[in-house]
Amino acid sequence: MAVLDQLDLVARDVDKTVAFYRLLGVRIPKSATGAHHVRIDFGGAMELAIDSRALARAYNAGYRGNKGGGNLVIGFSFRTRRAVDATYKKMIAAGHRGLQKPFDAFWGSRYAIVEDPDGNHVGLMSPVDAKKRSPGPAL
Repeated sequence: MAVLDQLDLVARDVDKTVAFYRLLGVRIPKSATGAHHVRIDFGGAMELAIDSRALARAYNAGYRGNKGGGNLVIGFSFRTRRAVDATYKKMIAAGHRGLQKPFDAFWGSRYAIVEDPDGNHVGLMSPVDAKKRSPGPAL
């Protein structure tokens, strides 16, 4: 059985991408600046890696460069609904693009989406509050 244990982002500018995820609240060692490969261990079975384009070309013969992102949402959880709103505001104030303003999602979480420097969609989500659930959209 395959186990998902790593998400590897290829960045146009590793330092800008590291700065974005630090601002989001991800703990990344200071030594990560200027690197071609940054590994962030989340203390469980998952890690986030950030690689330069040069490194990606070295290990992936099929790498063709960033096409703008958007087909994947990288989800981060926050302890409170208020933290989702505050983090969204902080990211927007720092010049990052907001794709979905914070709202009470039908599944019961406070939810928002911002864009990282490489066009990846980054979801911000609070715990589910059953009282905030509503019928989902008619698809």
